[in-house]
Amino acid sequence: MLDLAKGANLLLMFLLELGVLFSVGYWCLTLDASLLVRVGASVVGVALFVAVWAVFGAAKDARIPLRGPSRAALEVLWFGGGAAALAMAGAVGAALAFAALFALNAALRLAWRQ
Repeated sequence: MLDLAKGANLLLMFLLELGVLFSVGYWCLTLDASLLVRVGASVVGVALFVAVWAVFGAAKDARIPLRGPSRAALEVLWFGGGAAALAMAGAVGAALAFAALFALNAALRLAWRQ
């Protein structure tokens, strides 16, 4: 049963990663600018978040894998950025839920050494 819970927690981590990218893209599309600027900002914003995660955060393929406090700081900033993007887009409730899910996921990953 614990293996199932651990697997579900890893699935939640993956869904949160996708949620960050969605949140950044969504926020950029809500900016008070022309459609071209909003779409461009969305593409660039998502690309920047993807690049940071690919270089430092990807589970097995990170170019510069971080450990310990550096990894924790990356996760807080990266997932916090997703929550902040939702809040700035006006979805404060979703931002709070996202942050709470990240906190739960991070606590379980620490407890289970995932």
